[in-house]
Amino acid sequence: MDFAFTSEQDMLRDTVARLIREQYDFDTRRKVAKSEAGWRPQMWAQFAELGLLGASFPESDGGFGGGPIEAMIISEEFGKGLVIEPYLQTVVIAGGFLRHGGSAAQKEENLPALIGGERLYAFAYSEPKSRFDLHDVSTTAKKDGKGYVLNGQKAVVLGGPLATHLVVTARTSGGQRDTSGITVFLVPKTAKGVSTRDYPTVDGLRASEVYFENVAVGADAVIGEVDNGLPMIEKVVDEAIAAVCAEAVGCMKILNEATISYARQRKQFGQPIANFQVLQHRMVDMFMAAEQATSMTYMVTLKLDEPDRQRKLAASAAKVQIGKAGKLVSQDAVQIHGGMGMTDELNVGHFFKRVTMIESQFGNTDWHLRRYTELSNR
Repeated sequence: MDFAFTSEQDMLRDTVARLIREQYDFDTRRKVAKSEAGWRPQMWAQFAELGLLGASFPESDGGFGGGPIEAMIISEEFGKGLVIEPYLQTVVIAGGFLRHGGSAAQKEENLPALIGGERLYAFAYSEPKSRFDLHDVSTTAKKDGKGYVLNGQKAVVLGGPLATHLVVTARTSGGQRDTSGITVFLVPKTAKGVSTRDYPTVDGLRASEVYFENVAVGADAVIGEVDNGLPMIEKVVDEAIAAVCAEAVGCMKILNEATISYARQRKQFGQPIANFQVLQHRMVDMFMAAEQATSMTYMVTLKLDEPDRQRKLAASAAKVQIGKAGKLVSQDAVQIHGGMGMTDELNVGHFFKRVTMIESQFGNTDWHLRRYTELSNR
């Protein structure tokens, strides 16, 4: 199989890499993460101006003719800079829902504003008791005339404080853990009855607890099919898994570079610690883990359009490999750096935190091992 990128994809990677190198250095990112806003609207506008927000959309949707590979390239380079702005939530997830289930009117209203950087989205799906099960939904959407009324709570909504709109999963029928009866809604965050509690996360991002109290929406707020939203949710989340895998690959590459550079400079017993064979072996293991993670990321990205079972198997296999590789690379990077590895002034600890959070995002290693086993036995 040919894994060579096209010249356009190489140019896209070069563009994003240069942007991160010149305008997203570690010290700048650290200051932005600690600021009151927690992000840079002017950087988001620059992403839009450079075409990054539209690179993975087909031309029929107002994009630039790309797809999952372009999203993978951008996510990996963003991982190298620990980018805070909500690319995953807005472009990959909200954009995915609009592509797969949006009506012509929804696409016309939202996609130009998304690609132009005017609207930001957050995915409100997780609940306090749901863990990683996408079908465990207790937030309700009851029919009211031609529309619906939403009530419930969503937890750890990443990008919630920055969002203008929320993509919300709600139960329109059935019991809390039924796989049927789930519907996806697009809700303006300014809608009456929507309230949030915002907070920073350990990896420098921002999240919200979102509460819905008698939030009235029209029938035109429904994305996809009523009562049958779970297959679309699973597809979009698998696309998000591919993107966070690529982000983790970017993080791991920087961790490896930083560790090798430090080992060549740090001296013990009159010589660089990079000369010590035991540390050489550990750094080789780190390199191999990152390379295996890269291969698995390519694999899941190429299988996103496969039938449901094959796509889910690929997503879970990649997430397991990313979880194991990320743990090995990040922990060894911190250990080889010694105590300073977790200081706020050094980038290693920040990459460690982000990789650790990615391991549990959309299902941790153990959860995906179980899903892979269950799917394999069917």
